[in-house]
Amino acid sequence: MATVATYLNFPRNTEEAFTFYKSVFKTEFYGPVMRFGPKACGDQVVPEADQNLVMHVGLPILGGHLLMGTDTIEGMGQPHVAGNNVSINLMPDTKAEADALFAALSEGGTVGCPMQDMFWGDYFGFLTDKFGINWMVNCPSQSCT
Repeated sequence: MATVATYLNFPRNTEEAFTFYKSVFKTEFYGPVMRFGPKACGDQVVPEADQNLVMHVGLPILGGHLLMGTDTIEGMGQPHVAGNNVSINLMPDTKAEADALFAALSEGGTVGCPMQDMFWGDYFGFLTDKFGINWMVNCPSQSCT
């Protein structure tokens, strides 16, 4: 079943923020906390000092809504600025639906990472649309056909 989540970017304190949210909502993380490694999207190299930062964390909050987060890395062109720290994360059921949504949303916008099979197993890409809204399209490997 396709879902939507809210994705938050933090200036190197995602783990602290999500530990706090976990205590507030009294829920457990959705899957493991994933850390940056030597590579990010495609061939993009992650600076050594940033390789243990949070790449992805998910936490169910209210009404089945999933709050997700990551640390921004200045050296990778991701400056943390109030206003760019929220993305809408679409999780469609199929690669075809993911590609269609990505193509439509990216028209006139800026692609940050084109749709591709990622090392964690999902089909993923992100963009900023022509109105300045950040979107992530993530087709989870367990349900993406």
